[in-house]
Amino acid sequence: MKRLLIVPIAILAVTAAAFAQDVEDTIAVPTLRANVTVTGDIVRIGDMIENAGPAAQIAIYRAPDLGTTGVLPADQVIATLRSHRVIGVDTRDIREVSVTRASRIIGIKDIERAVLDTLERRNGLGDATDIQLTFDRDVRSMQLDATSTGEPQAIAVRYDPRTTRFDVTFEIGNKTGALPAKLRFTGTAIETVQTALVTRNIDRGEVLKASDIVTERRPKSEAGTDLALRDRSIGMQARKPIRAGQPIRGADLAKPDLVTRDQSVTLIYNAPGIYLTVRGKAVDGGTEGDVVTVTNLQSKRTVQGTVVGPGQVMIAAPSPRLVAAAPQTDAAPTETIGSVTTGSSAASKVE
Repeated sequence: MKRLLIVPIAILAVTAAAFAQDVEDTIAVPTLRANVTVTGDIVRIGDMIENAGPAAQIAIYRAPDLGTTGVLPADQVIATLRSHRVIGVDTRDIREVSVTRASRIIGIKDIERAVLDTLERRNGLGDATDIQLTFDRDVRSMQLDATSTGEPQAIAVRYDPRTTRFDVTFEIGNKTGALPAKLRFTGTAIETVQTALVTRNIDRGEVLKASDIVTERRPKSEAGTDLALRDRSIGMQARKPIRAGQPIRGADLAKPDLVTRDQSVTLIYNAPGIYLTVRGKAVDGGTEGDVVTVTNLQSKRTVQGTVVGPGQVMIAAPSPRLVAAAPQTDAAPTETIGSVTTGSSAASKVE
């Protein structure tokens, strides 16, 4: 009879052990995390430990500031969990827990680009690349909630071209449906132009070299019009003095003189079948195409010609004049050959 009772008890013990193992496998042991990252302003039990079960949504700490990390002693965390009846936590010999609050960083360049794109071609402003911004306050990188994933959308824009002041407000949407973040920026926006400036005082008649010219952006309202390009200014001659730092204008420049006053030049006489050159001295100067006065050193006469090259002046050939034919008379006819005239010996041939 005793032997019959032993078997059921043994079977029951084995069954209980198997059930306990199944329960242990079903209910995982809560385990402490060494590194925690949260996206909101609250730290919950489920953030601090794995397998938190129904207690996962219980808030236990305030999160650190956006983009920063805080450290908690593991003993303090375990005590806090115990106060919420979360026990049996496997600490894995962790001594401290770091908690980081994730964020979205809006950089300085991102802010400037958003403002420039918003002001582009507004109330007389030009392209964004030509606008110079000055903010009322120093602009720094900004930290937003990691859930603020939307692009900046301008919801209020004001720009006064008389004062050059702007006031722009952006809104950035939150993917959780929370209220969007709002960012406001104020300052001045000035349109600029690329301007060629001289690096030193330039005298009238000087030819500009590459080292004499630099380019920088200047306010369009100050630079004015008729601005000369740097590449086209090199090798040109100043019509008048230009001060250092002054913008170069097209009216300030001319082609360099190919003939200068008192310079020895070559006078060229070119006509059909004739090409003559003679030495001369320039009475005044000029560039290509200018009419200048030159003294012929052989005849000592003064003539005018057109500058055609460095030290070269072309004398225009006189246009041929047509002479009207003489009226016919009873006298014997004449025949002209070149500049020689013959008499009646030719008349017999005509007759």
